[in-house]
Amino acid sequence: MTTEICNEKQALVERLGVFMEQKEQLAPLAARILSYIVLTGKKGTTFEDLVRVLCASKSTISTHLNHLADLNRIVYFTKPGDRKKYYTINQDSILQSIDTMMASWIAQKELHLEIKDYKEKFNSKASPEEPKLELDFHDSYIKFLEEVTQSVANLRSKIIEKKY
Repeated sequence: MTTEICNEKQALVERLGVFMEQKEQLAPLAARILSYIVLTGKKGTTFEDLVRVLCASKSTISTHLNHLADLNRIVYFTKPGDRKKYYTINQDSILQSIDTMMASWIAQKELHLEIKDYKEKFNSKASPEEPKLELDFHDSYIKFLEEVTQSVANLRSKIIEKKY
């Protein structure tokens, strides 16, 4: 791998790590480990690679690898004749994240449908001089939630197809 690609990967590990710290509520080093594993892909990365690349102690890397494995975020495989473990992202954890996002969007959609229904009822019973409640936002947001849910459902299907 060229130095330029290595530097780019390191910068991306840092950016993705910061994002994962916040989104996934992970410790900083755990987020960097997960980021590095994501960017390494299916070939996997070894414990030794993580110690070298992330400049952390063996015990700290080991602790965070065990934590990520306990969270089912990573899995490992071995190669015949090689005693090393190769860590990769757990595809099931991606599906779990997708399912959580979709459940949230579906719940939001249901809530906005109820709010919209209430506002329509209020508007129909309001006197002509009363200001009407706004409905456009809910229509747009409900449409957005439907589209994003469908798009992510398609992505989920593609992940499952490739997995099996």
